[in-house]
Amino acid sequence: QVQIVESGGGLVQPGGTLKLSCKASGRIFSINEMAWYRQSPEKEREWVASITSSSRTSYAESVKGRATIFRDNARKTVSLQMHNVIPEDTAVYYCFVHDGPSGGGTDYWGKGAVVTVSS
Repeated sequence: QVQIVESGGGLVQPGGTLKLSCKASGRIFSINEMAWYRQSPEKEREWVASITSSSRTSYAESVKGRATIFRDNARKTVSLQMHNVIPEDTAVYYCFVHDGPSGGGTDYWGKGAVVTVSS
């Protein structure tokens, strides 16, 4: 059984910093891509940032320059920090983990962490 558990988030003031972490555990053997997605009310889930097993990163335009994604392969964790948050960053943030090769393997999702940007 695999568990993907997010932590962090909560209430963040506009202009502040959002910090999220995610840990994978259980029968997960060869983590490939790790990523963060988010979903705002009445919107579809959107990709935020991702990082490969070799730590190559990519970001959505909406967060580029404000967000940093990083991972610890030994601890099977991925984290997201976002500076200068705005109300539009309010969403449920989901951790995504791909175990196995790019053309196969298994995708896992966390249950989500709520982030509210408000004063």
